[in-house]
Amino acid sequence: MLKTKGGTMEIIKEKAVCFTGHRPEKIMSVAGIDEPAVEMIKSMLYYQIYSAAEEGYEFFISGLARGVDMWAAEYVIDLKKKYPNMKLICAKPFEKHQSSFHGKDLWELMNVLKHADEVVTVSGEYSRNCYRLRNYYMVDNSSRLIAVVENFRSGTGQTINYARKKGIDIKMINIRDYALTENCGNNKNSGIIHFT
Repeated sequence: MLKTKGGTMEIIKEKAVCFTGHRPEKIMSVAGIDEPAVEMIKSMLYYQIYSAAEEGYEFFISGLARGVDMWAAEYVIDLKKKYPNMKLICAKPFEKHQSSFHGKDLWELMNVLKHADEVVTVSGEYSRNCYRLRNYYMVDNSSRLIAVVENFRSGTGQTINYARKKGIDIKMINIRDYALTENCGNNKNSGIIHFT
């Protein structure tokens, strides 16, 4: 484990939240998911992060994957204006993680890394297991997981299952609940499954 930025921060597990979720193309491939539905999913993600901050969570760990991880990191950066105690910890799966990002995605990644309070590189080199190890690191250092999921046979599903085994609180936003936006209503808890 390498710390590439920060290095002095002690994460208090009881006050830490991590994120998992699919990449944008995976979310958009779900039948019935369109841009308005994605915006609703993003709003629910923002609401869950806001709620965690209101409950006193201070440490927010993003795995820096495109999609949910990056959206969550950007929301934490935004919410830090209102909640200055919030800390963004970025968990890079391997040292050259950014090499797979291009254009707008690379710019967003570099911006998130610039605003991170700490960057932890879980594995020095790429390996078949580096993403799984990153996911385990996040769960092992958190007491809550916020998940945006459709397919449980994925890295996201693997992270949720690991969090269940570890007994941490899971706030799950099910993508399929937003497939038909006219059925979502105004209920802020629609689509949220709570595991304890």
